[in-house]
Amino acid sequence: MRADRLLAILMLLQRRGRLTASDIASELEVSKRTVLRDIDALSTSGVPVYTDRGRGGGISLIPGYRTDLTGLTLEEAKALLASGAGRVDSPHFASAMRKVAAALPESHRAEANRASQRILVRPDGFVWPTPPDLHLVELQRAVIDGLRIRVRYSSRTAPAAERTLDPIGLVFAGSHWYLLARRDGVERTYRVSRVEELTVLAEPAVRDVQVDLEAAFLVHWDSFRNSLPKVVVSCLVREDVWEALSAKSLRVHSREGGADGWWRAELEFAEDAHAVRAMWAAGPAAVALGPPRIREELTVRAIDTAARYQA
Repeated sequence: MRADRLLAILMLLQRRGRLTASDIASELEVSKRTVLRDIDALSTSGVPVYTDRGRGGGISLIPGYRTDLTGLTLEEAKALLASGAGRVDSPHFASAMRKVAAALPESHRAEANRASQRILVRPDGFVWPTPPDLHLVELQRAVIDGLRIRVRYSSRTAPAAERTLDPIGLVFAGSHWYLLARRDGVERTYRVSRVEELTVLAEPAVRDVQVDLEAAFLVHWDSFRNSLPKVVVSCLVREDVWEALSAKSLRVHSREGGADGWWRAELEFAEDAHAVRAMWAAGPAAVALGPPRIREELTVRAIDTAARYQA
């Protein structure tokens, strides 16, 4: 819409000062001729915009002129709210951020710009890239717009099956996205990476108008952790891997020694598989002393690995 474009030009000039028509055209993905027509329209409507011709010239506002109007459209507001899920490359997001930046008081703008240059959040690390959740953007739309969804979902303990859900909210916890949704009136959590297929239905989701998403998620988080069959492992842990191993446990029950570079400790894990994975990752720098089933599983792994290398 032209009104949105005129407002975008005004915010660009207010934020960045003098710009050429080519700069504005590139930013808004329109032609230079369109920009010049829009500048004439702004001037006719009373906005104090003027053009300097020649080398070093450009389009700018009269010094001191400011407007506090942000004029966020619905799509731009949604793009801002959804920015944490990776939709920051959309035209709606770029347009919304121009308006937000322009609305900042002059005294805050420089500091805000410096902050934006110093903080970067990326989902992938240096070594192991995080695979994208293929259906995250669609789920986001369904959550924000309040639409019912149909998914093909595979859980930890069951094969993939079709489910119809009323989405409540999306939560990023640890290194995964989780969907909080109602199924047959019962509230559950679903890991987004396990959604194999997704259809957004043209039906309103049945959900409360207001939600405390953090409180709701913590209820499920506590319930899940308390339902797991805990296991306490007695072990010897070399000092240089202590921080990494203890961080993978749920709780450190005890720790003693350390004088010879080894700690004797009791670490609590969520289940046997959790304990075995953590201990195995530490290699020879951690030795399980008990319970016997954990020690036996690690022994079998070590023998099998050694046999494969010898072969």
